[in-house]
Amino acid sequence: MILIADSGSTKTDWALVDNHQAVKEIKTQGLNPFQVSGEQIAAEIRSALLPHLPTTEVDAVYFYGAGCTPEKQPIVEQALRDTLTIRNHCTVASDMLGAAIAVCGHEPGIACILGTGSNSCAYDGERIVKNVSPLGFILGDEGSGASMGKYLLGNLLKRQWPEAIIERFHAKYGLTAAEIIDRVYRQPRPNTFLASFMPFLEENLHEPVVYQFVKDNFRSFLQRNVKQYEGWNRLPIGFNGSLAQIYRQPLAEALQEEGMHLGRIVKAPMEGLIKSL
Repeated sequence: MILIADSGSTKTDWALVDNHQAVKEIKTQGLNPFQVSGEQIAAEIRSALLPHLPTTEVDAVYFYGAGCTPEKQPIVEQALRDTLTIRNHCTVASDMLGAAIAVCGHEPGIACILGTGSNSCAYDGERIVKNVSPLGFILGDEGSGASMGKYLLGNLLKRQWPEAIIERFHAKYGLTAAEIIDRVYRQPRPNTFLASFMPFLEENLHEPVVYQFVKDNFRSFLQRNVKQYEGWNRLPIGFNGSLAQIYRQPLAEALQEEGMHLGRIVKAPMEGLIKSL
């Protein structure tokens, strides 16, 4: 039995694998070690994962997660070892490597994540050879749900968009400016809160100003991140994340306008990770 985890800032997908087949799939909260402590990670595993597993003894664990930088990987590994009996090895790596395996397989390419946060890398078919730091939703994360949510709220609160769209937003969410500011600046997980408004963009994608807004955010992601990788104009550029699937058309147009080639799009990397075992 092998346990695989694909963890973002919002949710974690787990798969218990036997003979290259998933025998159990479970979802828990996101386990980004920059946002939650090792104790909180262990507590979430105990309460939300272990009760659904047929066994807590596994041969190996492969955990690919947002925030799993080299300095944070030991925190996640310790939480896994504290809650599971792992007979052989426990691998903790970045969600970026998991995404690269999922969209590129064992071929060179550029892999991207578009979810609550965003990330990208150049991949040689086995390992990440370059990674432009996404910098998080305050300084970066262009093209992500959190980043788009941030600019969306700013546009609406500063009344930069047509009144009909502003009224539609208030009718849907009923949030005051004070409530929004409190959630963003004083409450935990502001990135998740900001990303929660992506369905509003999807519902209003037919509006020219919204469509252009989404495409411009994707172009910003490509310009500020992907264009720093050698071969950006010839290698396939694959995407992992629900945003890439939902907004495939403006994403494809953004790539075309930047002279790039669209590769594979997957909603979640688990299928590719299982095949790679």
